[in-house]
Amino acid sequence: MLFNTTGFFVFLAVVLAAFYQSPASWRRWILLFASYYFYACWNAKFLLLLWTLTAVDYAAALWIARAPEPRKKLALLVSLSANLGFLGFFKYYNFLAGTISQVLGLPPQSFALQIVLPMGISFHTFQSMSYVIDVYRGEQKPVQSPIDYALFIAFFPQLVAGPIVRAREFFGDFYHWRHPRDGELMHGVLLVLIGLTKKMALADQFALVADAYFRSPQTHVGSLPAWSAVFAFALQIFFDFSGYTDMAIGMARLMGFHFPQNFERPYLSSSITEFWRRWHMSLSRWLRDYLYIPLGGSRHGAWQMYRNLMITMLLGGLWHGASWNFVIWGGYHGLLLCVEKLTGWNRRQGFEWVRMPLTFLLACVGWVFFRATSLSDSLYVLAQMFSGWSGNWGLSSWHMGLGACAAFLAVWEEKRQWFMRVAEGPAWVYASVVFTLFLCLELFGVTDLTVPFVYFQF
Repeated sequence: MLFNTTGFFVFLAVVLAAFYQSPASWRRWILLFASYYFYACWNAKFLLLLWTLTAVDYAAALWIARAPEPRKKLALLVSLSANLGFLGFFKYYNFLAGTISQVLGLPPQSFALQIVLPMGISFHTFQSMSYVIDVYRGEQKPVQSPIDYALFIAFFPQLVAGPIVRAREFFGDFYHWRHPRDGELMHGVLLVLIGLTKKMALADQFALVADAYFRSPQTHVGSLPAWSAVFAFALQIFFDFSGYTDMAIGMARLMGFHFPQNFERPYLSSSITEFWRRWHMSLSRWLRDYLYIPLGGSRHGAWQMYRNLMITMLLGGLWHGASWNFVIWGGYHGLLLCVEKLTGWNRRQGFEWVRMPLTFLLACVGWVFFRATSLSDSLYVLAQMFSGWSGNWGLSSWHMGLGACAAFLAVWEEKRQWFMRVAEGPAWVYASVVFTLFLCLELFGVTDLTVPFVYFQF
């Protein structure tokens, strides 16, 4: 059940009606049942996996809170082993098996298994691990109710692709729930519509260009087709993922939950360091708090800081997908972060008119490894990008106009914060924006469901 389908919005309407028309004591059950139904619509068999990880981490947190110090570490180890073990098997087994086969000179499928990746496993395992680690650190009290904890893990707006919500953020709203004000409801509706427009009227339009190129890069010769496809994918992945996130945050807002921001106009960044503060912010914070800082962060000198940055970004790349392309993509960003730290580029001010385009271009080069389906395809595309001014530009004036309009709105939001003004402004302004969004969906929306949300594969 995809967010951009009529069936999902019927489901959402039923859930909202049941949620607000039922007694307060029923609401957690309604949301939990709805979340499991949402998950089961994809593959009901994996509910058992979700229940298993939920039970393990719920019990582990209670164990940590009550056990003496040596056993606290054992409980934490059990929890992390379960989460990383399931994640490792389902997501990385075939990658490792294929790599071993190549090393041994065997056919790539020698040890492969027919494994279906459970929906959202990368997100709900990180979310669950952060809860258990926070309990171990004494930063979070263990949740006593298994139903409450199960809802935290399975809550359907962010189950598939985040944002990665911390327990204190979720339960702060859950245990002190209040009915959303009219302004919050209007804000939630606007976020859902903006997210849907980003996905269907922007991301999917650019996906048509990117997919046509990356489906078979070798049939396209020249730098102009390569650069246009890479630019198209850069815009596709941003509008696709930020659109999903907007919808998730908006739906949660409609039910009285306040999820953290996950994007803050990352293509307006003046450095790769700033880019990662603005892109997939919940993952960046997770990697910082549960990997980079525990490794030592910048506390033990420059070289160890560079090492910790590289380890964090390599593992962050691998988190996105089980292939060497994602490892290279993470290492590429880690190397750029190290260079910026070494040169002080990330601390310099001014010349944004040069720094912003340069940062965007550097990010686009990285997207080649993220989008291409193999390392050989990635190297071919990069070679074409820097082969001279040749070939045909793949983006039409229509696509260029869409990109220019999006850039204008992003700069306007950066300078004026117009979005909140719309949500809180006069009714006629709000109604005009909502009408415009519906018009964009009707005129420009791509209704082909073969263009999935990019991050659903993670």
